[in-house]
Amino acid sequence: MARYIGKPRLGAIILPRYGNFMKPRIYLDHAATTPMRPEAIAAVAEGMARWANPSSPHAEGRAALAALEEARARIKAALGWTGELIFTSGASEALWIALNRAKVERRIVSAVEHDAVFRAAPGAEVLPVKEGLVDGHALAQMLKRGGRTIVAVQQVNSETGTIQSINQFASQVRGEGGLLLSDCAQSAGKFTLPDADLIVVSAHKLGGPPGVGALLVRDLSTVEPTGGHEFGYRQGTENLPGALGFAAAIEPIDQSGPYGFDDATSDAIYTLPDAVLDSGGALINGGANTSVFIAAYAMPHLSAAAQLIRFDAMGFAVSAGSACSSGTLKRSRALEAFGVDEDTASRTIRVSFGWNTTPAEIDAFREAWLEVAQDAARRAA
Repeated sequence: MARYIGKPRLGAIILPRYGNFMKPRIYLDHAATTPMRPEAIAAVAEGMARWANPSSPHAEGRAALAALEEARARIKAALGWTGELIFTSGASEALWIALNRAKVERRIVSAVEHDAVFRAAPGAEVLPVKEGLVDGHALAQMLKRGGRTIVAVQQVNSETGTIQSINQFASQVRGEGGLLLSDCAQSAGKFTLPDADLIVVSAHKLGGPPGVGALLVRDLSTVEPTGGHEFGYRQGTENLPGALGFAAAIEPIDQSGPYGFDDATSDAIYTLPDAVLDSGGALINGGANTSVFIAAYAMPHLSAAAQLIRFDAMGFAVSAGSACSSGTLKRSRALEAFGVDEDTASRTIRVSFGWNTTPAEIDAFREAWLEVAQDAARRAA
């Protein structure tokens, strides 16, 4: 039996029903967005209940401004950041501000950056990766061409979980008078922040609300102000409910290790690669250290699109590539830069984990992966 969401019609979503109960779905797409933490939901509701424009001079506005500044201080403390924090609408806007308002003459971005970086910096010089890691020798040669430069290197790749060793580039970039920018949307609250001059974070990637993020700036004098709010670096009324939800989401995170993962969950995650390899699949990680929160797997005989359909029908939410580009049929630019061949890339899906992922959910996906892979192999034989 099945039931329709909405009136029965072409394109309606049909969910399976088992007896009198709908089979619970399992969400494994946390790299796209992670469910809001209960404390974040409560904080957003509180902010909405006592909403006033933080820029207004009356008592209500002053109270809102005080709450906004408290949220700012709480987020900085949770992240261990001693510089400034500019609230934004998310990581994409923060990247745009950094790449377009930094007082530089040149822009260099690594070949595996998120698409939002390339949209914010069209025409930027592209820094290659070698065996999954940013090519430090190539960076040194590029920096010597002169002109103050901003260099963008992500901490964790959103498609493969590949971790870049950001700190090794800090003195290299600063030694040439440049600025180091790191996109930490996939790592903030999960890893220690890198030694960068500008850092991008996003609330909805760690259990906070959508529509709010931040640009962390070590020295505001390195960025050109434009007037308006947020110390004159951003237009638009501040999102107080979002800022409160952001602070509430990040404070419970234990940044000394994988947040929210007990030993059983961690152990379950580490069993997935064996299942993939046992079924003839491949692990896609760019040849470098990989975040425990993001995994990319290539299944034999079955395209990524077909896998997504199968897993979705079985009750699993996974993805192929970043959420910003997974709705397209184009080849992943990041996988190509990592050296993944076109055939393998076309069969690669992403599985990502978050604060509410359970060992039972991971075990269920492992069994589902083996079932789908075995069925694909039989059909291909």
